[in-house]
Amino acid sequence: MPRRTATMLASTLVLIALLCAGVLIKVPYAEMSPGPTVNTLGEARGEPVLQISGRKTYPTSGHLNMTTVRVTGAEYRMNLVEAVYGWMAHDSVVVPHDTLYPDGKTEEESTQENAEEFSQSQESAKVAALEELKIPVSTQVVVSSVVKDSPAQGKLHAGDVIRAVDGTAVKEPGDVAKLVTEHRPGEDVTFTIVPAKEAVAAEKTGRPPEGEERITITTAKAPASKDGGDGGEEGRAIVGIAAGTDHTFPFEIDIKLADVGGPSAGLMFSLGIIDKLTPGDLTGGKFVAGTGTIDDAGKVGPIGGITMKLVGAREAGARYFLTPDDNCASAAADTPSGLTLVRVKTIEDAKKSLEQIRAGKTDALPSCSAG
Repeated sequence: MPRRTATMLASTLVLIALLCAGVLIKVPYAEMSPGPTVNTLGEARGEPVLQISGRKTYPTSGHLNMTTVRVTGAEYRMNLVEAVYGWMAHDSVVVPHDTLYPDGKTEEESTQENAEEFSQSQESAKVAALEELKIPVSTQVVVSSVVKDSPAQGKLHAGDVIRAVDGTAVKEPGDVAKLVTEHRPGEDVTFTIVPAKEAVAAEKTGRPPEGEERITITTAKAPASKDGGDGGEEGRAIVGIAAGTDHTFPFEIDIKLADVGGPSAGLMFSLGIIDKLTPGDLTGGKFVAGTGTIDDAGKVGPIGGITMKLVGAREAGARYFLTPDDNCASAAADTPSGLTLVRVKTIEDAKKSLEQIRAGKTDALPSCSAG
């Protein structure tokens, strides 16, 4: 066999061996890639994404697209070849597995957490939109969760509205813990509540919840924390609940979007609601996409996977991308051609920028800069 042929054969065999090894070797990484984008003004799976009843709505045009990121599952282990390909590809990002699934979190746990965040983001999106439109929203303190085997188990339930503790009116979730810890462990504390069932029925009709009940619970001592402490002030009393907030809206707003998780669509949901509830078009028929969490006060927060969302938005046809201020630097460092980044800090910022886009005054748009 000629030496040149033997060399080529040996090189080929080595390459095949390396490829086989690369396929067999598993690495502790996961992959993120662009997910689908959905127009909050349009439909998903044959039904409107935003459904509003009990209030006059107006026709809309253009796009206000929320964006998503696909990730590999918690149980999936990339091989070396996939990781190298992902590092080289422009439309995917390879990150340490623990970045997406910290502390050994399972895929089921991650899915549940994302679903809860998505639900909360919808609630905040509704509140922020209505507050921006000066439409009153009733807010109440509720039981968010009850700790298993705690004094409150079987007496209080998630969704119960907390009106008062020991006769003192409760206005914020923090008031509950403050009033409970005024007791010593073993003492009784009395909650004035509206049961969750009544609260849900009231929300559906847009009326304040009624039907108060008084529940007395004997407090216990806070369990020791992992570092040997007691989890707070020494000997503090607890009943075993987490308090949060819930809202009663003056009309019904449903967000119909399945198989999506996380809080990052809040801004785009809010803008979609505002567009449907006001005359005229926010976008002027333009294709605008974006991302960002939103709180009840309309403040826009940062999200993960910004570069992948930019790619997904541009591939879908977006020309403008509403970008949370804290994500601006990383977004500007790798912006797809033809996509204009628009920096936003609040829902009011977003509305003003949409007004400029609608009027064609894009030179004055607040921009993102790298670094």
